[in-house]
Amino acid sequence: MSANTFIWQGREIPFVAGESIAAALTAAGILTFGPDMSGRETRYFCGIGACQNCLVRVDGRVVEACLTAAHTGLVVTAAGGAHG
Repeated sequence: MSANTFIWQGREIPFVAGESIAAALTAAGILTFGPDMSGRETRYFCGIGACQNCLVRVDGRVVEACLTAAHTGLVVTAAGGAHG
């Protein structure tokens, strides 16, 4: 794994120090984050954690991607299962 990258659905995603997971995914051209646990498609929306529309699973825990800082070595997947 390269420095300043995390894994999204098996793909290395670069990020800038201090950037959120949602910002890094969006910068990489990933605009939807897969279904949440209820099957609703998630994406970066409010950016302040109010809407919970950017839920992802980080190292097995469901978090808001806009409030979670990107770190080298994180494994990030869709919150509800496989990403289409």
